[in-house]
Amino acid sequence: MNTNIAIELPEDVARVLREKWGDLTQHTIETLALEGYRTRTLSAAQVRRMLGFQTRMEVDAFLKQHVIYRDYTETDLDRDIQTVRQLRKQ
Repeated sequence: MNTNIAIELPEDVARVLREKWGDLTQHTIETLALEGYRTRTLSAAQVRRMLGFQTRMEVDAFLKQHVIYRDYTETDLDRDIQTVRQLRKQ
């Protein structure tokens, strides 16, 4: 199920924004996704679904392009280091 949101803008404002950003619908969805992820309201999986991406790598590239980096904690790093060490032993 999808939700539709409608906004009204004065035509001169919409024209200026379209000239700057192109498709206002897509720009609005991207802005919501970015802000949702930045504020930790949305997960990467939710951002992926919102934007129609197929992979997490596409989400990471999109976030990086907008200078928002994946929520990667020191605990995540420690876990990844342990995984690499275990894989090297095999």
